[in-house]
Amino acid sequence: MGDLYALDFDGVICDSCGESSLSAMKAAKVRWPALFNGVDSTLENWVLDQMRIVRPVVETGYENLLLVRLLLEMRVPSIRKSSVGEGLTVEGILEKWSDLKPVIMEEWGEDRDGLIDLFAKVRDEWMDHDLKTWIGANRLYPGVPDALKFTSSTIYVVTTKQSRFADALLRELAGVTIPPERIFGLGSGPKVEVLKQLQKKHQGLKLHFLEDRLATLKNVIGEPELNGWNLYLGDWGYNTQKEREEAASISRIQILQLSDFSKKLK
Repeated sequence: MGDLYALDFDGVICDSCGESSLSAMKAAKVRWPALFNGVDSTLENWVLDQMRIVRPVVETGYENLLLVRLLLEMRVPSIRKSSVGEGLTVEGILEKWSDLKPVIMEEWGEDRDGLIDLFAKVRDEWMDHDLKTWIGANRLYPGVPDALKFTSSTIYVVTTKQSRFADALLRELAGVTIPPERIFGLGSGPKVEVLKQLQKKHQGLKLHFLEDRLATLKNVIGEPELNGWNLYLGDWGYNTQKEREEAASISRIQILQLSDFSKKLK
């Protein structure tokens, strides 16, 4: 029996936090230019540092824009336009993001599709004008390129990133080309639905799903139809100590270390 691995991208294959935070900063300046009046490089660097801490809450890339703005509002009360900014901490964002996000979206008058389009446009322009720097703002986790190159398993990428960005990074950083029909990106539907498609298509293979978001793995557990999948939480990705401890208490989930990743893919 062969193995099929469905792999998340950001936080499993690629540490994209540097690039996504910089892209979000660029996009925020386009979307809310007045917000950045008087914002100097020291404050921008503080925001970028905090973005790495709050990165575990991000499910879809556009949320990075919201986090950039929320962090600025937390630091500069005079620009605050949301009711949640006062007294909010980075820890508070980590704990309450799912409650905070709809509130700030409404108070700022933003819509998801508009922010997704802007975030993609800014990334495309950066890639068009300076591909080398865009690529350089990302890094693949150690050992991952060789694991992907030499595996005998069937590999799919299942991500909320837009497929063209994942494809470009795999080619440029890993020298790996995964056929487009094996990359399920933003717009492919919920990950649980993608996994259902894959298990129908590949009956007879042993199924493995590797994620760095505990919430996504819990969604899979909530679907009885997906009981055949082996589930892994990558402890090197964008998750917190609290989430790793919770995952350790769930029998369906195995916590995987980066050093074991390439051995798993074999």
